[in-house]
Amino acid sequence: MAEFLVVRLGAGVDDPVSWIVVDAEGARRGPPGSGSLLDAAAARGDRAVLALVPGSEVLTVSADIPAKGARLLAALPFALEDQVAEDIEKLHFAAGARRADGRLPVAVVARERMREWLDALHAAGLFPARMIPEYHGLPRTPNTLSMMVSAQSTMFNDGVETEFVLPDVSPADALAVTGILDASADETETPRHLLVYCDAALGDRFEKDWILLRHELSSVDVRLLPDGVLPRLAVTVAAGAGVNLLQGAYAEKTRIGGALRPWRYAAMLALGLFLLTLTGKAVDAYRLHAEQAALQEEFTVEYRRVRPEDTRTIVDPAGTVSSLRRSQLSLATGPQVFLPSIMSLAEAIAQSSEAKVEAVSYRAGVVDVRLTAPDIPTLDKIVQSIDSSGRFAASLQSADTVGERVNSRIQIREAGS
Repeated sequence: MAEFLVVRLGAGVDDPVSWIVVDAEGARRGPPGSGSLLDAAAARGDRAVLALVPGSEVLTVSADIPAKGARLLAALPFALEDQVAEDIEKLHFAAGARRADGRLPVAVVARERMREWLDALHAAGLFPARMIPEYHGLPRTPNTLSMMVSAQSTMFNDGVETEFVLPDVSPADALAVTGILDASADETETPRHLLVYCDAALGDRFEKDWILLRHELSSVDVRLLPDGVLPRLAVTVAAGAGVNLLQGAYAEKTRIGGALRPWRYAAMLALGLFLLTLTGKAVDAYRLHAEQAALQEEFTVEYRRVRPEDTRTIVDPAGTVSSLRRSQLSLATGPQVFLPSIMSLAEAIAQSSEAKVEAVSYRAGVVDVRLTAPDIPTLDKIVQSIDSSGRFAASLQSADTVGERVNSRIQIREAGS
């Protein structure tokens, strides 16, 4: 199951911080700790980091804007310009999940403070996956007023839209700010049940507040927190509650760094294997190249013995061998067919003195003869004379009459081929 290191920042960037490890189902995985950011980083391990920032620095309002994604973030500053006192160019706006009534919770914080928090976290080696205002860790319960009381502040939400944090204010005074205790308040529409989470060390200090509030409200349920308020805040944000401030300009590099960190050892191993494979292939390629050069040099030496007159560089040994084979085959078979066939042709022409040889060509064991004769019978006589030798077969390929002569082409080859 996924575990989170929840770090609660102090009011100043150099102030001590507190932290605790919880899982996604809200179970604590260790006791709370406190110290510097470097001390918190030592407890991180491979866990994702959730940062709780001081609620006094973050204003939460609601907005009814139908846009989504980048368009929503671009529209928020202008839609809420009338609800903030500072120049919107100096403020960062982040939207949470749309609520049941269709409105969006929007957290507003100074860009300068965002930069200070992130610089301090990054310097300690902490790269948060989410950054949430601390009072968003106070659970929201429908039809119930919720409050969390610590030595530094009092947090409040009404289960619908209103949520805030006030420093150094008693529970009764914090509730008075909402107007719920006014005599004119409509009790049929305003929740009259209060659930209080209180640091156990402060339980007796605010006993008079609990008595006063029980007279004003239908019920007051006070739950003391023996380990302080951080464990309760941590399990709420670990379950996904709260507006993540890491949006827009602050989202990309923080999200990428957090996503890649668990895979860094696997990535290093994969890179090592890739480099090892690449080195092996380079060594094999070098060895094969050296062997090819040695074989080509050896082939060239042998070739020079066969063809000493050929001094050109041998680029294609296989092609050179094929050329030698064809040449040797032509030398071995050419004279055995060509000369005897010419002799047989000469004997046939001698018997027909009016026939005249115009051209003779030889290729691949076949003799082509172009000759002229006075008529077709003379050509037939020449063909039959060659056939009668028994060694060669002659065939008349073409015959055209031109004037008083017949131009023809006779083909001679070995009988049976």
